[in-house]
Amino acid sequence: MGNSDDMLSMNNIYEHDLHDNTGNDCPDIAFIYDDTDGHMAEIAELYSYTEHPEFSRNVKAFEDQMESFNLPPSWQKLTDEQKNSIILKLMDQLDMSTKSVRMKAARCILYLAQGCWAEVQSDSEQQHMARSNVMLLYEMGIFTVFVELLSLEIENATTANVAMRKVAVSLADSVDLRVILSVLYIITEVIRNEITGELDEYKQVVENFKQELLNPIDDEILIVKLLVMITRFCSGSAPHFPMKKVLLLLWKISLVSLGGMETLKKSKNDYRGKAGLPPMTDDTLEVGKSMRASSPPALASDMIDNQNPKRNRPFRRVRTNDLLQESLMKQSSLDEQEQINMDVETPQSESEEEISEYYRTYDDPTTLNAETGTTGNGSDTKMGNSSKPDWMFSPEPQLRIISRLPWTPKVRQKDIDMFLDVSRTKFIGYTLPDDRESLAGLPHPIHESVKTLKNHMYISLADMQIKKEEEIARNPVSTSEGEIEMTPAEILYQAILPNLPQCMIALLKILLAAAPTSKAKTESINIMADVLPETMPITVTQSTKLGIDVNRHKEIIVKAVSAILLLYLKHLKINHIYQFEFMSQHLVFANCIPLVLKFFNQDIMGYVGSKNTIPIMDFPACVIGEQPELNSDSMVIGDSAPYSWRNIFSCINLLRILNKLIKWKHSRIMMLVVFKSAPILKRTLKVRHGLMQLYVLKFLKIQTKYLGRQWRKVNMK
Repeated sequence: MGNSDDMLSMNNIYEHDLHDNTGNDCPDIAFIYDDTDGHMAEIAELYSYTEHPEFSRNVKAFEDQMESFNLPPSWQKLTDEQKNSIILKLMDQLDMSTKSVRMKAARCILYLAQGCWAEVQSDSEQQHMARSNVMLLYEMGIFTVFVELLSLEIENATTANVAMRKVAVSLADSVDLRVILSVLYIITEVIRNEITGELDEYKQVVENFKQELLNPIDDEILIVKLLVMITRFCSGSAPHFPMKKVLLLLWKISLVSLGGMETLKKSKNDYRGKAGLPPMTDDTLEVGKSMRASSPPALASDMIDNQNPKRNRPFRRVRTNDLLQESLMKQSSLDEQEQINMDVETPQSESEEEISEYYRTYDDPTTLNAETGTTGNGSDTKMGNSSKPDWMFSPEPQLRIISRLPWTPKVRQKDIDMFLDVSRTKFIGYTLPDDRESLAGLPHPIHESVKTLKNHMYISLADMQIKKEEEIARNPVSTSEGEIEMTPAEILYQAILPNLPQCMIALLKILLAAAPTSKAKTESINIMADVLPETMPITVTQSTKLGIDVNRHKEIIVKAVSAILLLYLKHLKINHIYQFEFMSQHLVFANCIPLVLKFFNQDIMGYVGSKNTIPIMDFPACVIGEQPELNSDSMVIGDSAPYSWRNIFSCINLLRILNKLIKWKHSRIMMLVVFKSAPILKRTLKVRHGLMQLYVLKFLKIQTKYLGRQWRKVNMK
């Protein structure tokens, strides 16, 4: 124990020295990765700041309806019978042929779903009323009615033709669609929040909602309808579609239908049990939560050099480009025509790796003080929560003390076969193909090694599914596939299969357009149609607000697209490996790998710490109570967030997508090398978050052997 304490003290000295020398290190980020952000944060991200004037139109529609019903304009004062009667009357108006009458009733329902904010005094009151109103609206059948309204509005050729003739599509072209999508999103998000809540009051409502989402409405499920909207938008036939709201609704509906992290974990163990495999005991996300972020420590020799500056040697650099040219393997498969054209640019200065730059391995929590429960961070500054509301931040992660390796070692059958072949060739002089049992002639240590390898052999669910498919292909008559279980993932796959390639290309096009590194091009799709006002701002304050709104809009789109892609990949991989491979193949064909690298080829520290938000403009703060005048001072009221939740969430999602695409795929790993990802990934390591660094280090590890001896010498001391 004395040695470990000394080592911990030495690490603290190194970290302290490093902070003194650089002064620009990122403090630890107290971020917990989850399916979504807080409920109120997710609701607030639905609305753009330029939509603020439309809130008053919802109240006006409600007051006019109450006046026509000869009732006071106060929802709280009405009895349950009166509320039910009003909703039924509004549903009758939604069926009328006159569009103005339909949309006035729709705005009234939107006001109810928003929690009747004009009648409350606090955020908590608004949230409580929104919850009760949404449950009432759903039980009365409003969700299905609005899905039919959405179908009607999608097929509105007049609106589409007007938008296509315009030079610049603005917020005014998607007014009706945004009202309909907002109602659907609020209902979905409130019911989704009930799944993670502790109360079982609406348990049956939640189950009914899950079933309804997977049942066809107008011959197609809602997920397919939204994906068709996305493909039409990207093809240019419907430029007025509000993509942010469509993507957010698609994400939340997919999350409710398929399930989040806990559902994935349970499903994987269930599928493994049916295949005769033991359950999984390790969870990367759980282990990642307990990992401390790493930072580049100073070597003892560097510390001596710093104390004797006159004896410092001349600074040497090694150019990564020169090394890559020597070590890269050419592959003709990478020369295929790209469907989405992009260049991953590596600045000259960034591609030069300093000799002293390297990263230490994961600090095992076993070195932490178990008695005091301290985290062992010493004087490290934590990016903790501030005085903002709880829903703006994830709780600070607690490091668990682990008395073993973070993961159980996994050995594939292929690894054992290779080990036996090498051992037999070395000690006997010949190999025994397909013989995995005979150890005759091999020394005792080899016997022990084989025994240890077999004890840790891991058979994946994918291997079993592939084995079953091969057996069916060999014996199609005697081997039956059996009845296919219609799980949510199976229903989704069968529904999107005919248009899956187009859907993947459309999602990646939107992701490319929303990436911070994308350049404005005249031929690219316009994802700003639902954020730009009809008239451009004329004051500095209005221009600043619009600039923040545009950046916030892009960040939310990246968050939604990355979450959708990851969710589909995870569920399809568990449902059947061939479904996962089919989707992965089309993502790779559409250049998903260079797109993700292009995304990270930016000032990632600035992206993670961006403050593209105006708290007083977020819903419901923008409509409850007295509103301060918007100026440079009021814009930062409550804006003390040390990091952007959605941006870290997006980064981790994109890294996990990349991991899914390249894992055990040699040609795709080579794409990382060809696109010079090493310096990009190393810059990403500056973000001090354990889970994010874990995935980055995975990518560096799998391509290390292709980067050449000099690169390893420089970066792996």
